[in-house]
Amino acid sequence: MLGESHSIHQEFPEHHARIDALMKDHPEFHAQVEEHDRLDKTIRGLELRESPIADQDMEAMKAERLRLKDAILRRLNHD
Repeated sequence: MLGESHSIHQEFPEHHARIDALMKDHPEFHAQVEEHDRLDKTIRGLELRESPIADQDMEAMKAERLRLKDAILRRLNHD
């Protein structure tokens, strides 16, 4: 759905405490979550405002958001 938040805490509510702990203890994980959520906010803003952006640029941002989400989930399931 357009404009729906996909923040990491909302995507993985069952891992909320683990996300917070990893963010506190691992700067690289914290940076990944921050980058994912920043990108998600940008995408949502563009969708809600129907701002002009090339389809390929929007798809590239969404692909990067998905790449980050996958990396974060791997980390959540690994440690």
